[in-house]
Amino acid sequence: GFEDPKINAAQERFSDALLSQPHMQGGYTTQLYDVEHTSEDSSDAMTPMLHLRPRSKLWKSRALRLAELMKSVWAGENQRGQLQFKSTYFSVDQVDESPQRACDTVYHPRAVQPALLLWQRNRDPALTELFSAWMDTWVDAAARAERGKPAGVIPSAIHWPDGGVGGVGEFWWDPENHGRDPLYVFPSEMHQMTHTLLLAHHITGKEDYLAPIRSMAAMRLKHQSRPPVDLLTPGTEAWCAMKMGNLSSVLSKYRLLTGSKEFDALLMADASEYVQYRLHGKSENLVRALSQTAEALRTNIAGYTSEVRYTDRVLTLPRFLGRDGINPDATERIYAPDTDLLYATVTGDPGVAGYLPLNAVRWLTEPRSLAALVTNSGPDRLEARLFHFGDAARTMTAEFYLLEPGRYKISLNGEQHAFDVTQECARWTFSLPAQKETQLSIKRTDN
Repeated sequence: GFEDPKINAAQERFSDALLSQPHMQGGYTTQLYDVEHTSEDSSDAMTPMLHLRPRSKLWKSRALRLAELMKSVWAGENQRGQLQFKSTYFSVDQVDESPQRACDTVYHPRAVQPALLLWQRNRDPALTELFSAWMDTWVDAAARAERGKPAGVIPSAIHWPDGGVGGVGEFWWDPENHGRDPLYVFPSEMHQMTHTLLLAHHITGKEDYLAPIRSMAAMRLKHQSRPPVDLLTPGTEAWCAMKMGNLSSVLSKYRLLTGSKEFDALLMADASEYVQYRLHGKSENLVRALSQTAEALRTNIAGYTSEVRYTDRVLTLPRFLGRDGINPDATERIYAPDTDLLYATVTGDPGVAGYLPLNAVRWLTEPRSLAALVTNSGPDRLEARLFHFGDAARTMTAEFYLLEPGRYKISLNGEQHAFDVTQECARWTFSLPAQKETQLSIKRTDN
């Protein structure tokens, strides 16, 4: 959301260093393991840099390498004539096609996450051909009622080479393709697949890619008042529906992209506080959620601020420190900061950042002493509320990611400015007054 030179330099150093390691010389790891873990060294290094350096030819070429590997090594045409990944276990030059592991899954977008982001931005025809063929496979699998799977439900896995629903396991919802944990059991990381389907619709305009999202949303709405999921029969429509809580992110993005209100009934119940604010303009729940995050960032205890942790465990630590965890004498709840919420309010993206990011703006300034809330965004508009807590006016630049080429009118506290968007990630520099709420409005004028 911001431009912090120290953070940016650190990310670039880590990303470059990781991709320079001997096991990453081919653009992906040489270590043969499951897609969750083999994709980390590449996607965790590339995706942040595609956000921080969106014009960089180096990072674009590294992202394209993943699409090349998918086409030449990891994926193939199954016995149904459809394109899919051959296995859950693969490396830069190996694929484990043993029957138990031979599954494409809803987690596989992780392996090509940077290439999907690049596709979203440049609409490369070669990427369109590759990823559309892959999504066609998943649309077909979702539509089939097979092995007890209800029609309209995206399975967690598709077996290779037969293209059947699930894996070698007894039940369709558990492919048994990875023995250590239930990561690939339905619904697994379903949001990766639903966002990739929505991206395919966004790029191609084909309604087919929305069919699985629509059918699952209808099930979720139909069964919202059913008993808790642990009381339902596994594999049934009602059981699936009660496990689909993460649909709200993709439905929120669909709402922003199209303006369609077809999922509003479901978003009323499942959407985040920020999406509720965007839809209805009511700020009470958003303020409450942001207040909890502010409280979390005020927490100063050794276990939270000083002890060494694995980086992906830092923000989960507070749940272990409260009265329900290792500190039964705690008198106050210890909150974890909601980084997704902060990202949404600052950038305007109503859902997750990893797939089909709809971050409308990045404020090219350090985040300290600045409050930003995007209140409206789209391909032809942006509105935001800004407040600078400093004592003097602040010069800053905004970089826009969603605005389509054209002529725009910018209003900043009533002052009007003409603005032309002629390239990807257009920028505008302005002066933000101190100690005064500022309204920024950008609207297209030539359509």
